[in-house]
Amino acid sequence: MIINAVIKGLEFEFETSDNVFSPRRVDAGTMAMLSCVDFPDGWKVLDLGCGYGVVGITAAKFTDPAKVYMVDIDSEAVSLSRANAARNHVEGVNILQSEDLDALDETRFDCILSNPPYHSDFSVAKRFIEKGFNRLKVGGRMYMVTKRKDWYKNKLISIFGGVRIHEIDGYYVFEADKRSTSYARKNKAR
Repeated sequence: MIINAVIKGLEFEFETSDNVFSPRRVDAGTMAMLSCVDFPDGWKVLDLGCGYGVVGITAAKFTDPAKVYMVDIDSEAVSLSRANAARNHVEGVNILQSEDLDALDETRFDCILSNPPYHSDFSVAKRFIEKGFNRLKVGGRMYMVTKRKDWYKNKLISIFGGVRIHEIDGYYVFEADKRSTSYARKNKAR
């Protein structure tokens, strides 16, 4: 099926399937997250868990498509992302099938964006946050969107040392900056 969306003032068309997340419309959480992000020209961007490609393809419209990377574990999502990149005229985007970041060698991202599966346990989100931190350059930024607040807030603070939270339409958009090359350390009371 084909859906249309206006994102950041641009018109997009996406092919979807009932086998991928949010097949009937662009997810409201994704839209909330994208409303918080600007994509400066030249930014190196990672769409972590790209689904059918909304975030990465949007980023590629504002920055160099060759500097946009999209990964998903699902082969159908990767196939749809490739078709949607061509459909939306952003050839050159790097789209890979990968569990987490295992198949991706790239590092020093300016920005990593993710709408992780948050209705299950936190293991996927935990890996996304920890591995994402290691792939950002110092000064890089991670964005995540969920409907759950406390666990994500605490996890991002424990790794990044701080987090900004934007509440938009019932979603929490987390924005964390990488300030050093190592995880922040949480002081625990003894």
